[in-house]
Formats: sequence, C-alpha cells, structure tokens
Amino acid sequence: MRCERRTLTGDPAALTAELRGLVPGASSVAETVVEIVLRVRHGGEEALEHFRRELDAGGRDPGPLRVAREEIEAALAAVEPDVLAALKLAADNVRAVAEAGLDAEREATLPQGQRVTLREVPVARAAVYVPGGRAPYPSTVVMGAVTARAAGVREVVVCTPSESPLVLAACALAGVEEVYRMGGAHAIAALAHGTETIRPVDVIVGPGNLYVQEAKLVVRGEVGIDGFAGPSDLLVLLDGDADPRLAALDLRAQAEHGADSLVVAVSPDEALLDALSPALDPAPETGVGVLVQAPDLEAALAFAEVFAPEHLQLIGPAA
Repeated sequence: MRCERRTLTGDPAALTAELRGLVPGASSVAETVVEIVLRVRHGGEEALEHFRRELDAGGRDPGPLRVAREEIEAALAAVEPDVLAALKLAADNVRAVAEAGLDAEREATLPQGQRVTLREVPVARAAVYVPGGRAPYPSTVVMGAVTARAAGVREVVVCTPSESPLVLAACALAGVEEVYRMGGAHAIAALAHGTETIRPVDVIVGPGNLYVQEAKLVVRGEVGIDGFAGPSDLLVLLDGDADPRLAALDLRAQAEHGADSLVVAVSPDEALLDALSPALDPAPETGVGVLVQAPDLEAALAFAEVFAPEHLQLIGPAA
C-alpha cells in the first residue's frame, strides 16, 4: 500500500478532492459490458463457457460450472475450528439484524372505509455475487445469503470466480447448495437471463469490480439489483485510547479490494497516526492509504462529513 501523510489546515473539501485524485478513476466499460451481456443472453451456455474460460480462468479449463454438493460439504468440514466459529458468529449477528428489520403484516383503514393490507413478500429466487479478488470473501456469502434466508427467500444462489474453499464453507453454513463457478459481467448476464443450466433469478446482490457493477445496471429492470457500488473506500476517525493495531487491520483489509481503493485515517492525535504508519506501509499491491492530522476532533469530524466514505468507523475512548 502506498501510505501518505497530510495535514488538515483549511477547507475539508479541498483535501477531499486531493485525496480522491490519488486513486485511478474508473474508465468506462459500458460498451464492453453490453456486448458481453448480449452474447450470453443470446448465446446461452456456449457464450458463458467462452467467457468463463477466457476471463475467469485465463484460458485454462474453468472446471464444472456448478459446484458439486460434495465439494461444498468437504470445504465446510475442512475449515479450522476458530475460523468456523467466527463464521457462525457472523452469521448469527447478520441473521439477528435481518430478522429485526422484518415488519409484520399491517393494515390501514382509510376514511372512506376501505382497508389496505401491507405485507412484505420475499422474492422466490435471489443470487449473491461473491468477488474473486486478492482475498476470499466469505463475509459476502454470509451478508447476502443469510439475509435472504431471513427474509424468506426459498432459493438462494451464489456465484463466484473465487477458488477459495472458505467461500464454499460459508455457502454450506448459510444453507446454499446452488453455487456456480463464474464471475464478471457474463455471470450477471447468466443470472439475469438464464442459460441451459442456470435458471434466472429475481434479484442479484453483492459487490464486484466495475464490469460487474456495470452489468447490474444493464440488467436492472429485468431483475432487481441492490445498487451500483463505486470504488471502495474507508475512513477511520481515531481519538482517545483507540487501538491503532485494530484500526490498521481494518484499513489494510479494505485496501485489498484493489488499486482504486482509498483508505484514510484521520485524528487530532499525532501519536495514533505515527503508530498506524508502520502497519500500513508494508501492505503490497493494494490501494492508497492516507494519514490525516487534524487540528482537533471537531475538524476531524467535519472532514469525515465532507469526505463521505463508503465505510466510516469512529473509534474513540472506551465507555
């Protein structure tokens, strides 16, 4: 990770613009994505297999499209106990929050005497896209699949170009048996339109690179999507007795998303920033890290408000 230092001395908007300029801007891939989506839509599995071989596997044999149930179960059995315990805890937490957001059936009586019943009805079939990236993302499986199950979705599908057994273990833990080895815009097209093997879904959720996000925009309206996710970033505001070691782990994890990831730590405490610096510098082949010295906590909060990151962490004195 390239780690830089800045001092917040004036307008936080000016510093925000400077920091945003440190990472490469996303080039337009719209034409390429539309071509891929159309080829899969009209060419079905033959087109999908072409892109799986060329884009997912780099010209090699990508293996069977659907992951066998035995492979999923074997991945779960091979997970180290402490990792499995962490996955189970994460799933329990996600499930609890998801279930808390479910509303019971409600009824409204209008002045004219009519009654309107409001009911949340789950979709029948949902897909979770799990990126490949430089690291496995079992957390994406947990957040997407566990939430869908809590909402009452009967059929949950996962697709991923990742070869990580940990991702498959998370699928087993979340009760997902339909897993496909595919990624990129062609995977989104296959999920939206279906192929000879894959039945189309109602909703597609999950993060991904610019090609994946653009493909979700192309198929929206035919299927539901969770939204368009831009380049990933994280801002951590530290003060008081914040643990710089834990903050550094979160910053490094976010920076692993790619070269266009921007991670920022801001604090009025110079010692905290000094403690963060050696933990961030050795991280290779990742995004850009910036340590920002603020004059006081109020200025640090104002900067965080203007920077408006995708992810924001406030770490202060222990209660």
